[in-house]
Amino acid sequence: MPIDFRFSYQVGNILKTALKTTLQTVTLVVFTSFATSAYSASKTILVLGDSLSAEYGLARGEGWVNLLQKKLAAEKISASIINASISGETTSGGKARLPSLLLKHQPAIVVIELGANDALRGLSLTATQENLRAMIKSAKAAKAKILLIGMQIPPNYGSDYTRQFSTLFPKLAQESKSSLVPFMLQGVAEKPELFQADRIHPSAAAHPRILDNIWPQLKPLLISGK
Repeated sequence: MPIDFRFSYQVGNILKTALKTTLQTVTLVVFTSFATSAYSASKTILVLGDSLSAEYGLARGEGWVNLLQKKLAAEKISASIINASISGETTSGGKARLPSLLLKHQPAIVVIELGANDALRGLSLTATQENLRAMIKSAKAAKAKILLIGMQIPPNYGSDYTRQFSTLFPKLAQESKSSLVPFMLQGVAEKPELFQADRIHPSAAAHPRILDNIWPQLKPLLISGK
């Protein structure tokens, strides 16, 4: 029987098209599955802060950390938060506590919100910088991503001290290739009505704004692979 080359050619084209379509579908499924898993894989966020993150003077649930948990739920991002913040905490205290926290919780992300109390007490900025650097190093050694929360202080502490303090955070973030929130109280610090009676701690009304300052830098760490 003679071979019908036209028929064979047509069958070959059909098989090639089917194979190409199958490969494209598999590729799309794999890519979609990867993207979804990177977004939805549960992560632990460790917040190491002071009174600004510990809900000082606020009703339970009004601080930015609790608001963050609600935002994660609303955006369907699977992540749990360990809030290890303590009112009055300094960078020295944070450095001492961090190793055991890393060992216990094994966080994917460490948010470091410390330094303000060092400045309020007029402590050495060299020590503050070294403490923060040590915390960043410890967290990176534990395979965690870092979000450093920058702060500023009023000019009455002296122009040199104020300037050196404000540049400390971006300097550390740049050298360690860590994510940075330039100023936690951006849009809050200049509004007295957003502070409690002590004129130091933000009121409940300020904390949604604080979260707005933090979220754009935190979200990319959550939706990318560890």
